[in-house]
Amino acid sequence: MARDIYAYRDVAVESFQDGAQVRVRPVNGQAYHSGLRVQCSRELTDTSKYPVGTCFRVLAKLTDRLGGMPYLYVYHGDPVVVLSPQQCERFLAEFRRGRI
Repeated sequence: MARDIYAYRDVAVESFQDGAQVRVRPVNGQAYHSGLRVQCSRELTDTSKYPVGTCFRVLAKLTDRLGGMPYLYVYHGDPVVVLSPQQCERFLAEFRRGRI
């Protein structure tokens, strides 16, 4: 079955330290709560490539696995854009301006 590209939308996510692990979460100020889990490529949590706190723009969709807790899924083959703090603020401002 083909992947439904219309289910994916641009989301700003950031890496953060969760105990001994580095995880990824949505940035505050979007449609998704910052406590929502994000399933993505391990490359985004690699601290040798990206320091903790790095923001990324990804294509993600909200999903759940067999009725479990919802999470954001990022397809590993889609492009990931590293955002500077200023670019992240601009992205969030565009999101707020576009809300109904």
